[in-house]
Amino acid sequence: MRERVVLGEFGVRNVHTTDFPGNYPGYEDAWDQRRFEEAFRVDVIREEEDTLEFDMVGIDAAIANAFRRILLAEVPTMAVEKVFVYNNTSIVQDEILAHRLGLIPIRADPRLFEYRNQGDQEGTEIDTLQFQLKIKCRRNPQAAKESSDPDELYFNHKVYSKHMTWVPLGNQTDLFPDADFRPVHDDILIALLRPGQEIDVLMHCVKGIGESWLLGQRDWECKDHAKFSPVATASYRLLPDITLLQPVEDEAAEKLQKCFSPGVIEIQNINGKKVARVANARLDTFSREVFRHEGLKNLVRLARVRNHYIFSVESTGILPPDVLVSEAIKILMGKCQRFLNELDSVPME
Repeated sequence: MRERVVLGEFGVRNVHTTDFPGNYPGYEDAWDQRRFEEAFRVDVIREEEDTLEFDMVGIDAAIANAFRRILLAEVPTMAVEKVFVYNNTSIVQDEILAHRLGLIPIRADPRLFEYRNQGDQEGTEIDTLQFQLKIKCRRNPQAAKESSDPDELYFNHKVYSKHMTWVPLGNQTDLFPDADFRPVHDDILIALLRPGQEIDVLMHCVKGIGESWLLGQRDWECKDHAKFSPVATASYRLLPDITLLQPVEDEAAEKLQKCFSPGVIEIQNINGKKVARVANARLDTFSREVFRHEGLKNLVRLARVRNHYIFSVESTGILPPDVLVSEAIKILMGKCQRFLNELDSVPME
């Protein structure tokens, strides 16, 4: 009961947090740093270019959710904040064009830059990245007369993110000699043009985070916008725990296997009988399909391990997911330290 959240046919039991002294008779739940350090661990399960799956074991839901929220909205990134439109004769209105440009993820390490000062409209080499998008559509004189394919008839009729070019500010070429500031993806479609139409804009990218109420002294124009979020998604779930309460054989075993996600239930041949066993509960999504079958629902107990969180982090490509996790941990540590400092500053009566 203390370690599992139990999923029943019509509800979920043991969902409340119980980490306080006296909740369970004879069990000491008071905070103990040594015991926490022995139980806590982080296991990396899968790491790819832009995705990371890892287990965080031995923490409470409040800490897990705080960590998730920091990944979503408090790790800073660089994004287009100001768009100066010099010419736009496309069918895309200026404000829609600016909105599209703002949502394009920019490959630039935000740790190299400072936050722009409040009221500063120009920007400097230490707080602003400047990009230019200048493109004009024209006809292809070599195209066949009977052709109707725009790719053959026109040059530059599709405006992609690859057409954005970095324009160094001040001495940025000296500050970042090996830098390759550019959009994360080259194939993001921005607009469609026809002969004679053109786009000429200048963009200012600044450092910001997704939510403003946590910025404190850094609160300015970049506040509260999803374009600064460094992740496409960051989520967690509790580790599934599936227990067979008695042997499930033959036809019932095959039916049980179909009730769960692929790979969860395995059927073994033991003495000529098909016997079901739990192969990998981690793969299950807990649809609770098994409770629809009268002959099976009393043979299985579905639960989740209360303090075992499976995190999945998908980066937008601005920073690798392992770097995002590291930065989120630093931010969480900073929040804890500020809270301790506030406690120390409270006068004792």
